[in-house]
Amino acid sequence: MTAISARSARRFAVVGAGLAGLACARTLAQAGHAVTVFEAEATVGGRMATRASPFGDFDVGAQYFTVRDARFAQALEATAADVTRRWSANAVRVLDPEGRVIEAALPAREPHWVAMPTMRALPERWAAPLLASGQLLLGTRVTALQPDALGTARWQLHTEGAAGATHVHAGFDAVMLALPAWQARTLLSLSEQTKPLSALLAGVEVAPCWTLAVAFPNAMQPGLQTLGPQWNAARSTHHRAAWLARESSKPGRSGIERWTIQASAAWSQEHAQDDAERVIAKLLKAFAEVTGIRATPAWVEAVLWRQAQTIKPLGRSHVWDAGRQLGLCGDWCLGHRVEDAFLSGLELALQLA
Repeated sequence: MTAISARSARRFAVVGAGLAGLACARTLAQAGHAVTVFEAEATVGGRMATRASPFGDFDVGAQYFTVRDARFAQALEATAADVTRRWSANAVRVLDPEGRVIEAALPAREPHWVAMPTMRALPERWAAPLLASGQLLLGTRVTALQPDALGTARWQLHTEGAAGATHVHAGFDAVMLALPAWQARTLLSLSEQTKPLSALLAGVEVAPCWTLAVAFPNAMQPGLQTLGPQWNAARSTHHRAAWLARESSKPGRSGIERWTIQASAAWSQEHAQDDAERVIAKLLKAFAEVTGIRATPAWVEAVLWRQAQTIKPLGRSHVWDAGRQLGLCGDWCLGHRVEDAFLSGLELALQLA
């Protein structure tokens, strides 16, 4: 990418440090622009999330990623080859409600990749230069987006940080919202100047997902064979459990037997208001029915992602409103794959860089 002159460099705000936001921010920064990234959480990565347990970590968000676009492949090879590995998922299988393999429904084979030691390692790698240079503000939630008080051609962001501390960050030439669709829509709806962009997201549909993490440390005892089936990952037509993965089979992970179960979109929607205890009981039953593992786990946790799987995407890689100098990106623009998030952020940045 050709470097730009100091005179043509611009100041950008990127709201959200998931993969889309990081892809957008790093591309703009590499082009010579001044970039500030605002992230409400204490960590980066969005749904490339990790939960720690006494028995090892769990990828409770994105389970793996595939690589279909040459630009994504190039970025991984150039910057993250040492923290990504191919995961031999033991031929991802499709199961019927009784746990029987439906051979005719096996999907087309393509490599499955994971980051090490957890999926969050990839966004952490891409965030590191931004964090080191002070361009990434963690634990900083953007509460309002308004024209700059000193010049309406620019933007100012109102933020809230630790212990409710508030701050106004001003002087941005343009703002990129790399947020889940519902969060972007909510933020845009707060201001008369940005409401029209909010309407663009009305047709985007994203389903929730209950995720269950379970650990069986006793399976490591001498003489006790690995619990359950011989496969390490499966798509299931069970009405509750849509995806199951043996976390301990992924490269760079602890060998303690651990599984992640993701509920179906329909079941998650129906039970989005349930408490975690009830969800745990129901998903443990589904887990036992699909895998045959009926042992009581030593550790279990349920996580609800209220926006997880895109049912109806925007239908284009990003949104750029040149008149308002506002952009939108996220996996929901194209789908729900990890690569979709990367491409959305990249293509928004390339339009401006």
